[in-house]
Amino acid sequence: MTAPESRDGAAARGIRDAPAPADTGGSGLARLTWPEAAPDLARRLLAVPVGSTEQHGPHLPFTVDTEIAVALCARLAHARPGVVTAPPVPYGSSGEHMAFPGTLSIGREATELLLVELVRSADAFAGVVLVSAHGGNAVPVRRAVARLRAEGRRVLAWGPAGPPDDSHAGRTETSVMLALRPDAVRTDRYAPGDLRPLPAIIDELRHSGVGAVSPSGVLGDPTGAHAEEGERTLAVWTERLVTATDRWLHARDHTPQHLPG
Repeated sequence: MTAPESRDGAAARGIRDAPAPADTGGSGLARLTWPEAAPDLARRLLAVPVGSTEQHGPHLPFTVDTEIAVALCARLAHARPGVVTAPPVPYGSSGEHMAFPGTLSIGREATELLLVELVRSADAFAGVVLVSAHGGNAVPVRRAVARLRAEGRRVLAWGPAGPPDDSHAGRTETSVMLALRPDAVRTDRYAPGDLRPLPAIIDELRHSGVGAVSPSGVLGDPTGAHAEEGERTLAVWTERLVTATDRWLHARDHTPQHLPG
């Protein structure tokens, strides 16, 4: 995967070349007390990782989407010191994965309401960036953002994108997890899942769930995944997230740059 050239090529290269944060748990509210945070919040953005707790095949943990969202928010804060990271939202709309034991879902309406109330509570900040790494959250995130903007709140939603034939627990996510937390990856359990592009199976997924399409829960093929590829993917996603945030801050029309789904 290659990144498009950003408006500021030198800045983009700097983002790619910068070291990743040592702790992807993120610096931010988890490390601050309220007296330490209060003086600067009106000049800072809040980055909220929005994930899920859902199956990711026989080789990846339930927390993949949340861990990716946390890592991207941490890297955004590393690239732009005016960003504060929030603790993650680890549950979302994952009904399509309910055939797989252990998946936890709060549904679309609850996800939308949670995000609306969360962003409303963040009025002390200059704005909020929702980084959603789960495609199933796309609809509630979009609805939440539309509602919040209608109320006059400053909010951006963004999410990483991958190849259409590698949309869940395939090579892309497996490589990223090898870069983030390699001990969580069961490398001896790699097996191809459904290899059709997502647009070709999306109607069946919505109607019958992932289990009807892929008994293993994998949409793609994790074979060949490696940490170096995962780190390159994270660098590309980080550049795109930083670019989207910069453009949003300077744009009159605060339309989301991208949402997965």
